Amino acid sequence: MVKCHLSKILGEKRLKISDVARDTGINRGTITRLYHETAVRVEFDVLDKLCAYLGCDISDLLTIE
Repeated sequence: MVKCHLSKILGEKRLKISDVARDTGINRGTITRLYHETAVRVEFDVLDKLCAYLGCDISDLLTIE
């Protein structure tokens, strides 16, 4: 199972979903689904934008458990 750590990362950086959506141009619904780990699929460009914005690697954002 793929685990998304977006909620943890946003909490550590004290960012809101709306901040990320506004600053990256990523759809708020997409970010919300990743945040709550209900996303079924995600496009590579979304992961790339998130990692660049958050200053993290994809391995920090996603893990396989």
